[in-house]
Amino acid sequence: MSDTQDEILTDCPAPGVLRITLNRPDAGNAFTFAMYERLAEIFTETAYLPDVQAVILTATGRMFSVGHDLQNGGSSAQVPSGIGAAHASRLSARAINQLPALMRALPQPIIAAVNGTAAGAGYGLALNADLTIAARSAKFVNAFHNAGTGHEFGLSYLLPRAVGTQRAMELLLTGRHLPAEEAREIGLILRVVDDAALMDEALALADAIMLNAPLGTQITKQSVWLNLGATSLEAAMEMETRGQAVTAGTADRVEKRAAFFEKRRPEFKNQ
Repeated sequence: MSDTQDEILTDCPAPGVLRITLNRPDAGNAFTFAMYERLAEIFTETAYLPDVQAVILTATGRMFSVGHDLQNGGSSAQVPSGIGAAHASRLSARAINQLPALMRALPQPIIAAVNGTAAGAGYGLALNADLTIAARSAKFVNAFHNAGTGHEFGLSYLLPRAVGTQRAMELLLTGRHLPAEEAREIGLILRVVDDAALMDEALALADAIMLNAPLGTQITKQSVWLNLGATSLEAAMEMETRGQAVTAGTADRVEKRAAFFEKRRPEFKNQ
C-alpha cells in the first residue's frame, strides 16, 4: 500500500459501488506524484473486481482538485535518476498521463462528483469520467497555464468533442473560470445539483447504471469511446454487433430480461 492511502480514500457506499475520494483538503486536493501513482494503482486493481459495477470519484473539502501541487508535488518514483531534464520531464508527464488512459480502459463506468473547483488535473479527471455531475458551487478552470503548459491530461482532445471547437479554444486559450451551470449548458457536464445533494445524486446515478447487466454496461462504455474514432457508421455498428455477440450467451442477460418482465430488481452474478 502506498504512503498516500490517507490522501486517496476508497470505500463502498452502496453494494456494487466503489467510491474514490481525494482527501488532501488543506491543499485543495492538489496532486503529488505519489497521488497520481496511487490513483493509477486503484484504477488498475478495480478493473479486475467483478463485484464493482460503478465507480464514483469525488473529494473532501471545498475543492475537487486544484490540480498539480506546484510547490510540494514531489517527483515521480517511475523516473530514474541520472537522466537529462528533457527525458525526466517526458517520463514525469507519462506518469501523470497514464490516468486518462486508465480511466478510459476501466470496464466500470466512472461518475465524477465534482464538489468544488476542478482545476488543472482536477479538470482533466472530470472530463475523463464517463459521467460528471457537479455541485452548484463548482467551477472548472484550465489552470495548466499556471504551469506554463496550457493543456495536459487530454484536454485538447476531450474539450472540442464535448463542447465544440470554438468554445474549446476559448476555454483552453483564456483559462477563464467556467461556472457549473454554464458547464452544463454547453454540454461539458451532465447536470448540476445542490451541494448537499451531490453524493445522493451520484449514488442514484450509479444505481441506475447497476440495473443493467454488468457486461452489457462495460461493453457499451467501450463501444461509445471507441466509436468516437470510428471511420463510418458501418464500423461503429460492427463494434456494436460484436458486443451483442459477447453478451448474448450470458446468464445475466437472461436475468435482466426476466427481471424486466417480472417488474423486479435484477440479481446479477457475473455469469
